Amino acid sequence: MVATLLRTPASWFADLDRLQREVERAFGGFGLPVSIRAAGGAAFPAINIGSTPTAVEVYAFAPGLDAAKLEVTVDNNLLTLAGERKIDAPDAKSTVYAEERFNGSFRRVVSLPEDVDPNQVEAHYKDGVLHVRIGRRESVQPRRITVN
Repeated sequence: MVATLLRTPASWFADLDRLQREVERAFGGFGLPVSIRAAGGAAFPAINIGSTPTAVEVYAFAPGLDAAKLEVTVDNNLLTLAGERKIDAPDAKSTVYAEERFNGSFRRVVSLPEDVDPNQVEAHYKDGVLHVRIGRRESVQPRRITVN
């Protein structure tokens, strides 16, 4: 048999990992993510988005922010999260050799479904998680029709 037909799917993952290492070696110094599974630095804060029949729920994971300096806007079905995260710099005697935590200004824009109502937006920041709830228009919500 041909050797490539005898390969198992597990070996395909090994090939992908090898390819990932080669890409890291070739392009590692250009600010690209260190993993094909990782998001780039522009993806701060990390978010989860879900929906219910009455709302769209967005959770942004952004510890260390001042809630008063967060800017949340909804315009033309786009949710914009903006702000700044400042991290205390080490003293002059220290040398930083690794910095993995995001520091500086950020802006994240999320496209929303057509049926959201920009007048029904609530935002709460607690324990490093920003929860934004955008209600859906009542005209598009399912309603029960009484049969006579």
